[in-house]
Amino acid sequence: MSGDVDTVVSAALRELIGIPGVRRAAVALSEGGGRRLRFRSSDGGPWCHIDAYDDVPLTTVVRTGVPLLGGLDALPERFAGMAERQRAEGTVALAVLPLPGRHAPIGGVVLYFDAEQRFDDHQREQLEAAAHRIADSLRRVRLAPEPDGITQDATLRLEDDPQSAGRARHFLRGLLIAWRVGDDDRDAAELCLSELVTNALVHAGTYSVLTVSLADGVLTVQVRDHGIAGDAVPVDDDDPLRVFGRGLQLVDALADSWGSDHDEAGTTSWFSLDVGSAALTAAATPRPSARPAAGRPGGPAAGRRASG
Repeated sequence: MSGDVDTVVSAALRELIGIPGVRRAAVALSEGGGRRLRFRSSDGGPWCHIDAYDDVPLTTVVRTGVPLLGGLDALPERFAGMAERQRAEGTVALAVLPLPGRHAPIGGVVLYFDAEQRFDDHQREQLEAAAHRIADSLRRVRLAPEPDGITQDATLRLEDDPQSAGRARHFLRGLLIAWRVGDDDRDAAELCLSELVTNALVHAGTYSVLTVSLADGVLTVQVRDHGIAGDAVPVDDDDPLRVFGRGLQLVDALADSWGSDHDEAGTTSWFSLDVGSAALTAAATPRPSARPAAGRPGGPAAGRRASG
C-alpha cells in the first residue's frame, strides 16, 4: 500500500469520524482482482484483510454497489452475528457505502453510529458525497505508477460469439507482452483463458467481460458472464471440474489458483498465476481502451499449479 494511499485514507477516516454520531469509521479497498478487501479503521490499527467471500455488509455493498443504511435491528438475518457484536460495542446504526469506480466499486466505507439515525434523503446525499470525494482522491493516487508495487489492469467485452475465445487470447497476449510477462506464463495464461471463455460461451449464452490485472507479480484473469440464474449451470457440486467441464482440468493443472462464483446476475470464473517480479518492470505501459467490467472473482481456490 503506497504512502499516498495511506495519506488519503488517514484523511478520509478523520473526515468520517467527524460526522455527528459516528463512533467508529473504516475504509476498505478492493485488491487481488476483487478476491479480498484491505481494511483499515479509525481505531488506529494497521491494515488488515477481509476475504471478499465473507458474507458481511461491507463485502455485499462492494460487490453490488448498493448502499446499506439503517439500524442494527433492520439488518438482514444473515448479519445477525455481526449485529450482535456491534451492539455490544455500542453501535446502534450502520451506514455502509461503496467507493464508486469507473465501472465497479473500488472499495467501501463503513460508519458505526452510537445513536439512532433517520438516514433521510439529505443525510444520504451527504454520506454519498463523502464517499465520492474519498473515491476520487484514491483514484488519483492509485493511477500513479509505484516502482515497488505496480498494478496494471484492463478489460474487454466479449460477445456471445465463437470467435470471442480467439479475441480474448489475442487481447491477453498483447497485454502480457507489454507487461513483460515471460513466455511460459503467457502460454499458460492463454490456455487457461481459452477454457474460461469457452465455458462462458457454452453455459451462459450472453456477452461476458474479461478483466486482466497484474499486481505484485500476480496475474489475475477473470471472465464474468451474465447468464440468467435459472439457466446457468449449477455450482453446488463438490467437484468443480465436473460442474464446469472437464476442459477445466487444464486450468487446474496450470494455474496457481482458480475458482468460480455464481450469483443472481451471472457467473465469474477466474484464475491466478504467479508471474514473478520481472513483470513489475512494466511500470508505465499505456492501458488498452477499457470496456465496462463487472463482477469479481470468487469461490474457493480450486487448483494449484503442478510442480516438479
